[in-house]
Amino acid sequence: VQLQASGGGLVQAGGSLRLSCAASSGIFRVMGWYRQAPGNQRELIASITSDGGTNYEDSVKGRFTISRDFTKNTVDLQMNSLKPEDSGIYYCHAEAIISRKEYWGQGTLVTVSS
Repeated sequence: VQLQASGGGLVQAGGSLRLSCAASSGIFRVMGWYRQAPGNQRELIASITSDGGTNYEDSVKGRFTISRDFTKNTVDLQMNSLKPEDSGIYYCHAEAIISRKEYWGQGTLVTVSS
């Protein structure tokens, strides 16, 4: 199983970006996005389960939306009203539904300028 992430880049504060992650195969209990800022630990930003349940980190609620396409095996993160503190490397994550094995994408850099 490979997770291929895309969509990062440089944007001004208040702007938007959309991250996409495609899984090469597999069925997943949950898929999501983590962020790692310089000097910080990797933290969960948003996740979505196989039944569509979502979870967001408090600071992104109302600004970020996670979605999942089960037919394409993809998970997207729409990020609006971006702030400089949203900057970091964003990693796609997936947990297999039966084995509970975890998979990570390669990371995509998001930089929000003030």
